[in-house]
Amino acid sequence: MGKSLFWKGVLYGALAGGALSLLDKSTRETVFDNCRKTSSNVGYYLKHPSEAVNQVKDVSNKVKTAIDQVSEDVAFITGTVEEIREMAPEVTQIVQNTKQAFSDIKLKGSSELPEKSADDSVQIPH
Repeated sequence: MGKSLFWKGVLYGALAGGALSLLDKSTRETVFDNCRKTSSNVGYYLKHPSEAVNQVKDVSNKVKTAIDQVSEDVAFITGTVEEIREMAPEVTQIVQNTKQAFSDIKLKGSSELPEKSADDSVQIPH
């Protein structure tokens, strides 16, 4: 019994809210304009059902294309993540080797580092 009263209350509340909102003139005019446009569109599609079918097909094709594109993107991202996972141990080893090399240089002292003269320049490959 409580369930049916709840939904009845929701329905009556929505109807009361809709009726109260129609007291505003601009809202009322907008609602009536939208109702006229909707009834005109419904009448058109009742007279031309093939047009409605074609539009539904077009929309469904666009949705299918979008879903296919998203599927391809997800597959690409999944592959890239898998590559990164496979590379992680190698990258970790490179970082550890680099850290060790810098630690060795630091322990030996900075005097063994080559000095850079003013003529030394960084060559950037093109």
